[in-house]
Amino acid sequence: MFPLRRSVAQVAVFNPKAYASTFVTRNPLPATFLRGGTSKGIYLNRADLPEDRTQWDRIFLGIMGSPDAEYGRQLNGMGGGVSSLSKICVVGAPSDEQRAQGFDVEYTFVQVGIRDSALDYSGNCGNLSSMIGVFAIDEGLYHPAGAHAGPTVTVRSFNTNTRKRIDTTFPVAVAEDRNCVPVLDLEQVYMAGVPGKASQITLDFMSPGGARTGHLLPSGAPIDTFSVRGENKDFVPIDISLVDATNPTVFVPEDSIAKLFPSLLLPNLADADFNADLKHTIEEIRMRGAVRMGLDPTAQAQPKICLLSPPAYDDVDAADIVVRAFSMGVLHKAIPMTVGLCLGVAAGVRNTLPWQIVTQARKARGVDDPVGELVRIRHPGGIVDVGASFGADGQVLSAKVVRTGRRLMKGVVWW
Repeated sequence: MFPLRRSVAQVAVFNPKAYASTFVTRNPLPATFLRGGTSKGIYLNRADLPEDRTQWDRIFLGIMGSPDAEYGRQLNGMGGGVSSLSKICVVGAPSDEQRAQGFDVEYTFVQVGIRDSALDYSGNCGNLSSMIGVFAIDEGLYHPAGAHAGPTVTVRSFNTNTRKRIDTTFPVAVAEDRNCVPVLDLEQVYMAGVPGKASQITLDFMSPGGARTGHLLPSGAPIDTFSVRGENKDFVPIDISLVDATNPTVFVPEDSIAKLFPSLLLPNLADADFNADLKHTIEEIRMRGAVRMGLDPTAQAQPKICLLSPPAYDDVDAADIVVRAFSMGVLHKAIPMTVGLCLGVAAGVRNTLPWQIVTQARKARGVDDPVGELVRIRHPGGIVDVGASFGADGQVLSAKVVRTGRRLMKGVVWW
């Protein structure tokens, strides 16, 4: 089935030290292509990869067709030319220590650069996390109890990027051999950005605060103020919120962009209005936020950045807040799920910019306190509901969201 193998000698031309191991990586490599939420990615069994992780980079770049500096389309690989389609998840059985802590599986998320050779292991993908449990069961990495009688199964995953626990709960059926089989085609829920209804997959991020920095508010304050040069070359003070939950995010009020670029028409800012100067300024804010959070400002995948605005007067009953998120420097057509989860958590943290906007929107419809309720986030693809729970001491206990997913292909991929 796998007739082509790359010999140790052949690969050693690329990196001799990396191939000291006798492990021979298959080429093509067993792989599964899955949709999770509004992203698609390649899922690999860790057992099929070299134990030495320095050997992974070339494999992942080859799978995705990166770098594609000239065209940015990744036509030589499985990538789709946008960040939401250039992702890989490596899933494996938990270590003995992880198993003793109650984990069923572990996984590593990789954001693969499109025009360059960047591979970012620093963050996680909320959308693709929704299919980790499904893949683990399909691959035989995790076997729920054979006599399982309930309509759903919960798989407890350890994410190596953030070192956090993420639970996925989804419907299953019991096959003739008494094994559980994930069922993804029930008409249960609809999610914005994906056509039709599908089975409900509930993602629960346990203790998501400080996923990268160790602190929910990495700067120690709910709001920080930066002076940023606007289109008129003058410096304008703007407020931002730096929050780290599931993934670190820089939150910027959209009216700050109006102060920096008064020639633009807000709030009706169209995609085409995000010109090179505006994108450069947004990236500058993101990088300065990264420094304030203690993160590497040159790593485009972390932190994320998004623009916030209140819902329109006639939308206040449907949405609590409006967001436009950027991923790898590109305006996202939906919302990266970890950004949505971070926003849901931030809305429950007093005095942050998300908390202020959500509080005002809810007061407009007669709700006094945003804490404990689902946050309804409007993004370019529709609305997503995100929940967060807090302890009596203000610590974030969990963040929860509903996704759907679909199996797309199982076979082999050339790298």
